[in-house]
Amino acid sequence: MVFRFRMVRTLLFASLALLLAGCTPAPVEDSPAEVRGIWLTNVDSDVMMSRASIAEAMQFLAEHHFNVVYPVVWNKGYTLYPSAVMDSLFGLPIDPVHEGRDPLQEIIEEAHRHGLRVMPWFEFGFAASYQAGGGHLLAARPHWAARDAAGRLLTKNGFEWMNAYHPEVQDFLLALVKEVVQQYDIDGVQGDDRLPAQPVEGGYSAYTDSLYRAEHGGQPPPADPHDPAWKRWRADRLNAFAERLYREVKALDPDVLVTWSPSIYPWAYDEYLQDWPAWLRGGYADLVHPQVYRYEFDAYRRALLSQGADSLGLTPAQHAKVIPGVLMKVGDYRMTPTLLRQVVQFNRTLGYPGEVFFFYEGLRLNDDEVADSLRASAYRTPARLPDFLLEPR
Repeated sequence: MVFRFRMVRTLLFASLALLLAGCTPAPVEDSPAEVRGIWLTNVDSDVMMSRASIAEAMQFLAEHHFNVVYPVVWNKGYTLYPSAVMDSLFGLPIDPVHEGRDPLQEIIEEAHRHGLRVMPWFEFGFAASYQAGGGHLLAARPHWAARDAAGRLLTKNGFEWMNAYHPEVQDFLLALVKEVVQQYDIDGVQGDDRLPAQPVEGGYSAYTDSLYRAEHGGQPPPADPHDPAWKRWRADRLNAFAERLYREVKALDPDVLVTWSPSIYPWAYDEYLQDWPAWLRGGYADLVHPQVYRYEFDAYRRALLSQGADSLGLTPAQHAKVIPGVLMKVGDYRMTPTLLRQVVQFNRTLGYPGEVFFFYEGLRLNDDEVADSLRASAYRTPARLPDFLLEPR
């Protein structure tokens, strides 16, 4: 299988690179089976600005025994790779700051050189812009806009949204994902708290209104966006898109993992109509990294306990694919080494084989304090991916 070939290839590259560098050897069969992931952003970070900084970051992650990197490839209405889809629809093949380069290809080459898996992250999902009134996407295609009950552009926490229920918008996002799967030697793809998602306040565009009326004897959508049946109707359409994305990616390459990083449940459903336990029950999620983003340990402990198999209505096998996302840095917040050790130990106590940290720059603060603390404790030795991620699907 293609994924097994990639695994062998990357381990060979890693062994050679680490031998030459005099570093810790690559994972072996008796290494712990864990996902040790990190999100790589283009906000509050300069890593993606040059090949040299990418190479240094991938070596640093390998030396600190990470094994998966999730680089952003879709942000603020731009791709971070040359996209024929974006060029054909908007005349914008790549974020202008990266014109003449291909940051994704550079990350793949440098990551695989060190045995790291690469799973591109479509961060903005169905969001068109942030505090930009819809930006260039909705300026070019205003009929893609999502609307609230007052007919205004759907906006939540500063993000302006495309209509996730419109077939053109769905086809557009799926085309971006498939383009990456077809053109790059990747190990997975990832949606997050905006893919697939839609703020609960939305669903009132002319298109969505007509779709609802056609299925409800001409009755308009409920005026209350929190109406339970209305929420269920919209969430079911997002579920269908998640399944479609999964099936179409697997049709292109069954060994590319489809992973998701939604908000924690049920908040994800109540606020963004993300019924992600259904994605696991339906078999269209290889991994789910719920964003258990909390600033102190007791809050993290309570939040993670709420994501247990029984609470989510999952079987043990389904819940085994849930591996938490952990907040390391955002704005002025910095995770301390003490909190990091508490969180990782608690994850292992509950049986979670790993975690994914948001985001890379948090590792490098204060002369790599957090990264070094992690390597001195839970990440003392290299890890291999859990076996269920390596099985042919």
